[in-house]
Amino acid sequence: MAAQELKHLISEAPRVMVADGSKLVRKLIADVLARELPGVQVVGCASIAEARAALEAGSVDLVTTALSLPDGDGLELARSVREAAGQAYVPVIVVSGDAQQHLVERRFTEFVTDYFDKSLGHDALAEFIRGYVQPQPIVGATVLYIEDSRVVAEATKRMLERQQLKVIHVITAEEAFGLLTAESLGRLPDRIDLILTDVTLKGELSGRDVVERVRIDFAYGKRRLPVLVMTGDSNRHNQSELLKAGANDLVQKPIEERLLVTKVLFQLRVARLDGSRSN
Repeated sequence: MAAQELKHLISEAPRVMVADGSKLVRKLIADVLARELPGVQVVGCASIAEARAALEAGSVDLVTTALSLPDGDGLELARSVREAAGQAYVPVIVVSGDAQQHLVERRFTEFVTDYFDKSLGHDALAEFIRGYVQPQPIVGATVLYIEDSRVVAEATKRMLERQQLKVIHVITAEEAFGLLTAESLGRLPDRIDLILTDVTLKGELSGRDVVERVRIDFAYGKRRLPVLVMTGDSNRHNQSELLKAGANDLVQKPIEERLLVTKVLFQLRVARLDGSRSN
């Protein structure tokens, strides 16, 4: 991980830019961040022009932007952040009620780090931002991890276990379904909180099959049992199909540890905000 990126990620008093054309939205987000991230400095910007001026005045640790701004769009702002001196490693998060549709249609550019669905609410947004600037472990949460390469699996397990997560590793989708069935019958000592699966697996079933069976056969919604799919396929149509099938999000391979951890912890927090799977 680059030293500049690490510095941003562990900042004790993060400086967060909030770009949104609505003064009310900027204030709501700022108030929630101030409550949830003590010491945070919020830089509110109503336009791309204001954001560019703020970037010239000093570096930030994270940028959130609406898709639509009075003088352009959030993707243009994302590019500006990347081009600003010292900002190459800063996470840029698009916040929008249409973010999921844009994600499914693969409209986001390489300048956007991640997206957030506004419908989840500002409290969830604060947790999402915390995952980038002040990541906190969710001790004891269990990840069912499906990966047929033992070398990749060992490296990825270490990433997750460093966050005090419990990892159950299996090689095939069939093994995973066996564990999910055992859990549903109360025969598994651990509750499975999240599934992380590679898209290409040994056996007859793939990562997409995992997603579809979790959503259809087991009838678990996205917030009841999050599923993250790891893929090295850059084809936007294939990525879109995985999301349409019910994946919460994708993790591009080769795996970048901080992005993987952030996505996993965020999905776990959102699931817990939504309550137990037994509800």
